[in-house]
Amino acid sequence: MHDDLISRAKTWLAEDPDQETRDELAKLIDAGDVTELSARFSGTLQFGTAGLRGELGAGPMRMNRSVVIRAAAGLAAYLKNKGQTDGVVVIGYDARHKSADFARDTAAVMTGAGLRAAVLPRPLPTPVLAFAIRHLGAVAGVEVTASHNPPRDNGYKVYLGDGSQIVPPADAEIAAEIDAIASLNDVPRPESGWETLDDAVLEAYLARTDAVLSPASPRTARTVYTAMHGVGKDVLLAAFGRAGFPEPVLVAEQAEPDPDFPTVAFPNPEEPGAMDLAFAQARASDPDLVIANDPDADRCAVAVKDGADWRMLRGDEVGALLAAHLVRRGARGTFAESIVSSSLLGRIAEKAGLPYEETLTGFKWIARVDGLRYGYEEALGYCVDPEGVRDKDGITAALLITELASQLKSENRTLLDLLDDLAVEHGLHATDQLSVRVQDLSLIADAMRRLREQPPTELAGLPITRAEDLTRGTDRLPPTDGLRYTLDGARVIVRPSGTEPKLKCYLEVVVPVATHTGLPAARARAAELLTTIKRDLSAAAGI
Repeated sequence: MHDDLISRAKTWLAEDPDQETRDELAKLIDAGDVTELSARFSGTLQFGTAGLRGELGAGPMRMNRSVVIRAAAGLAAYLKNKGQTDGVVVIGYDARHKSADFARDTAAVMTGAGLRAAVLPRPLPTPVLAFAIRHLGAVAGVEVTASHNPPRDNGYKVYLGDGSQIVPPADAEIAAEIDAIASLNDVPRPESGWETLDDAVLEAYLARTDAVLSPASPRTARTVYTAMHGVGKDVLLAAFGRAGFPEPVLVAEQAEPDPDFPTVAFPNPEEPGAMDLAFAQARASDPDLVIANDPDADRCAVAVKDGADWRMLRGDEVGALLAAHLVRRGARGTFAESIVSSSLLGRIAEKAGLPYEETLTGFKWIARVDGLRYGYEEALGYCVDPEGVRDKDGITAALLITELASQLKSENRTLLDLLDDLAVEHGLHATDQLSVRVQDLSLIADAMRRLREQPPTELAGLPITRAEDLTRGTDRLPPTDGLRYTLDGARVIVRPSGTEPKLKCYLEVVVPVATHTGLPAARARAAELLTTIKRDLSAAAGI
């Protein structure tokens, strides 16, 4: 076993085109570090519907140039098998470690395979890449990003020509092509021959951002903005400038791209502490709202002043606010969300007489809904311009929520006032999440097995009226690894994360409320129910 491991590592080393990972791997081989080598050679990073995502380093279980070249070659072979031999593949990348190298390798592989490759001019938000695919009539797109993962990670996201991320069976077909590559030496990688795009695509994207706003809407809301050390700042400032909003006050410490993300433990606005600097800036400059993008700017977080201090709105709250705003503006078309998002969207759509769809988790599913006008999911992802970007877009979402805040400001109201109105109209929909990060992935499988073998019959004293194992699929949803419990006045979904080592449990309670005076009591009741459901669910899952 030990000799076989060393032999596989040496074979990999001989092909590795990157001096940095070659040095790293050579040291492990020389030291005979079986534990570390085993971790890196225990298999290969699996290419799925999220593409690839993992820790940077040498070996097939890490993100590196060898793994990316194989992924690009697999994608090229898949496209050629589909007869798309003369199409353009457009490639974008963020500002993480190795992102520019991975983008260049992808362009070289596509060119070597006889396809045309076009690379965005510099690190830009993921939605610009998603826009560019449709704008340029490309057959596919690749975005090199790990979104809001830790600094040591990177990733590889694949879109097809419709501008949305891959779904089955494309992922398995591309994975099979990747597995068929015997040696990197079989993959031609010319030194040139691809196109580096100029700013025309970015200009076209920015021109579309204007279209998400109402022509005569007020543009008065003042914002504090953080790019979370990512690539959002320049594009967001340009979009806000074009729209005529007051220039956002920047969180200076997080404004410029920095792949080490020095001021945050995790560069995700949802993580504890990530918004501390933004709140400090808000206390100093007293804006109407705080806006944050994640590092690749496809997500948008919003914070508001609530009483004496600032608080983040939940993704579901922003999702409902944007929906209500679009309804008020007379939007037509289908409103869609993932199954883990709040059922409030369905109530808003129903009252407005609009079609409504629920999908599996992920924008790859939401973006495929027929006649989509607006889609969101609770993890801070919003699609407000599906004709332009068939994916979540943190720039256009920021514009739209700032327009809504401006509209309400002109009526001497706030986003919180509108949330109160929605609660009285549709019931108080309160959501929360129980999220458990693990080192050992078997703990997640154990928890799912325990819930399947011994399902709870009640949570927080509320009887479970329906328990669904989503691996079987439903009449509306394809199969997925998850469990859904419907309770009297509540809903719980449990699923393993698709991108991180986490078990995620999504909770929602709905408390009827007749008038605005009943809201404090309804909120207290909702908080109590959510706390108890969390406790009971933890016990049932053994986590």
